[in-house]
Amino acid sequence: MTELLEAGVHYGHQTKRWNPRMRDFILEEKNSIHIIDLSKTVEQLQKAGEYLAGVSRQGGKILFVGCKKQAQEAVKEAAQACGQFYVNQRWLGGTLTNLVTIRKSVSKLKDFEALEKSAGFSKINKAEASALRREATRIRQNLEGVLEMDKLPDVIVIIDTIKEAIAVAEARRLGIPIVAVVDSNSNPEEINYPIAGNDDAIRAIRIILQKLVDSIVKSRPGNKVAAETAQPTEELTAVAE
Repeated sequence: MTELLEAGVHYGHQTKRWNPRMRDFILEEKNSIHIIDLSKTVEQLQKAGEYLAGVSRQGGKILFVGCKKQAQEAVKEAAQACGQFYVNQRWLGGTLTNLVTIRKSVSKLKDFEALEKSAGFSKINKAEASALRREATRIRQNLEGVLEMDKLPDVIVIIDTIKEAIAVAEARRLGIPIVAVVDSNSNPEEINYPIAGNDDAIRAIRIILQKLVDSIVKSRPGNKVAAETAQPTEELTAVAE
């Protein structure tokens, strides 16, 4: 709790911007700012971490999402630290609900990269080559973290459910469990594993992601902690439901 406090995880939004559904996670009001109850946050972090550890332990895939400027680098680093997928530039509508189209874009990128390395690329006129490069750059920028995601993730981790409302809606539509940081202006009822906390401050985002990553990494096969805390498949399935 001390780490969360020092990172400013307890600072919510102005009271006039709050979502009444967050009432149970708010400790008090101070200078027209809602203060989040960190004792609840600690419990939620532990529960979410255990769930993600279970998914990872069974070979499941996790998609981290956070496209706001404060979250971009932290989301990328968190996903890479535990070998998972991420979206940190722009959520393309249909990333989950129309994965086939997303995979087509990835195939287009790979085809261009193969063409660029071939002898025939020098025969393409400069204007066409330039257009192809721009398209490839755009695709890579938006889909860099999901280039190898050829099927739907088992769970999605979201920073700022309001900004990433489309991602939340797609995951809910497909029944994909959601772990998310919910600030005082969010709706925790849409989230399977809400984590009440500041979703705007870089330090707050980083500390929350770090705790989740720690749980995932410790769950890896061969890790002593993972062996001691392993849960049966039936239990994980029950939690997901």
